[in-house]
Amino acid sequence: MNLTPNKITLNIDGDAKVSVKGFIAPIEHTQSNYHVEFEWDELAKLRVAAPEKAYSASVFRAFLPDVAVSVGDVWQIEEAGALELLRQLHPNPRLDMRGYGDPGLWACLRAYTDEFVDIVFRIHTEFKLGDGWFTPSQFTGHLIINRSKETVAFFQLRVPEGPVNFEVSWQDEKSWDDSNWIADTGFCAQMELRVGTEDVLRDIITRLESVTSDSTAITQEEAERVLNCQFYKSEQIDWVSMEGALELAQAQQKPIHVISIDGPLADEAC
Repeated sequence: MNLTPNKITLNIDGDAKVSVKGFIAPIEHTQSNYHVEFEWDELAKLRVAAPEKAYSASVFRAFLPDVAVSVGDVWQIEEAGALELLRQLHPNPRLDMRGYGDPGLWACLRAYTDEFVDIVFRIHTEFKLGDGWFTPSQFTGHLIINRSKETVAFFQLRVPEGPVNFEVSWQDEKSWDDSNWIADTGFCAQMELRVGTEDVLRDIITRLESVTSDSTAITQEEAERVLNCQFYKSEQIDWVSMEGALELAQAQQKPIHVISIDGPLADEAC
């Protein structure tokens, strides 16, 4: 239901049932081979807690705003609903990041038509693995709603691909010092919850983009940047390339200060 040309309210029929599929692929790589069995069995044997699970659709209301919103608006995701879904991947998710990361659960209205709504979101969490912790770089995804039916047309919550997309830490049992933690990074090809198929996502996104305008859609990249800015001050900087910085330095007769950073600025896998 449109309240103004640029604001909409969102709802999901909570009485419907939704089947969610879960996936965790075997870990392919860690820098120090801690994923190899007998090094750290809990990491080596990390698998999805429930490959498929039925939910009341009301759980997805956690991803909806309480008020009418416009394209590009952001809001916080309700923690209880997010945790219920994350437990399908692993029984012990934590959202507070233990003070070592940048916690948060944020969603953004990316696009809408009379038929569909595309909500893009980002969640930071970690999972307790016995004596250690598994910290994904982030969970990102889409919630696409059929507006007339108030049903979930597609849902995807996943860890993005990348050469490094998680961090792990565990306590060295041989150490006398309880504060001695071993840290490592690695790559997992798939950690995901999904409703529907990638073909459904592509079809709906194509239909959204064919009929939306500047007032009813922003790009995926714009939505991701809006979400990133909720987590990291560094994302609010207007970054330029090294070549562009050299041109600006010459034009403005100013020096360039270079900082070397060992790890990404915009995720938790560092």
